[in-house]
Amino acid sequence: MSDDGLKLTVYFGERDRAGRRFLADALIDVFAAHALRTSLLLRGTTGFGPSQALRTDRLLTLSEDLPLVALAVDERERVSAALRDVEALRFDGLITLERARLAPAEADGDATKLTVYVGRGEQAGARPVHESIVDELRRHGVAGATVLLGVDGTAHGERRRARLAGRNAAVPVMVVSVGEHERIAAALPALGRMLARPLLTWERVRVCKRDGVRLAPPRPVPEHDPSGMAPWQKLMVYASEQSRHRGHPLYSELVHRLRAAGASGATTLRGIWGYHGDHAPHGDRLWQLRRRVPVLTVIVETAAKADRAFAIVDELTEETGLVTSEIVPAAQPRLASPR
Repeated sequence: MSDDGLKLTVYFGERDRAGRRFLADALIDVFAAHALRTSLLLRGTTGFGPSQALRTDRLLTLSEDLPLVALAVDERERVSAALRDVEALRFDGLITLERARLAPAEADGDATKLTVYVGRGEQAGARPVHESIVDELRRHGVAGATVLLGVDGTAHGERRRARLAGRNAAVPVMVVSVGEHERIAAALPALGRMLARPLLTWERVRVCKRDGVRLAPPRPVPEHDPSGMAPWQKLMVYASEQSRHRGHPLYSELVHRLRAAGASGATTLRGIWGYHGDHAPHGDRLWQLRRRVPVLTVIVETAAKADRAFAIVDELTEETGLVTSEIVPAAQPRLASPR
């Protein structure tokens, strides 16, 4: 299998349009037309973008325009071809392009982010396969893993859309994990035995903090990138929905503080299962009185504002959370017409 893959990610709003169509549908149609190996549409809970408009499910008036994240993974040439069609849509949002190996990589001194793509209804024995994947990663000492449920997407080039009626067993789910390369590599044989059609990507990341302990600063953002897109800093904060900073939900405080500081954008995604640090795996269960699910906040920032964004993240994760950083090429597409 070729290891030269790319991950294309688009951050935008639920009401955003491409001509007369919703942008979300247009993007997944592009991914399906190019028969990309996998793609997902994820609905966020809180976030903002370049326009600084807040989108959140915490307020009824704003919950009809939630932040969305669409991502697709395949070999470099196929993703590059799809990118041209995505850019032609013209919309208000942010595009990032990241190298994502489609085969196991060699250790290079930093941590590894392993993403496993499966169907919602896939089983490993009597359990959902994503729960078994999380257990195996934790057993091998991987720092954290979060399961994110898609609402639309493609799997092995075929469309997988969620329906109001039905089990939606084929809708894509992604398990995002971060840890030392050797620990993740040691878990791979067991993961391979669980999956009928394995689809995994590897990306190099730096773990900056874990449960309040500083491990390393983010890498400096270079001035230029060979892709022609401007390099930006991508920070990811893995926590629990119950994580607090001085009494306030950590993810909500992060988004509000970043927005007040004029950051370029942040999106919080609510997981369905996962863990970080030494905490046991957790998620939504039938009959539980309180929600206890993992949340993942993604911040993509320009080189000029990267240090300020990390300072806010550093302050708010003084006690909990797993923080990683990556350098990603990014671009803001042109609008079809002024707003």
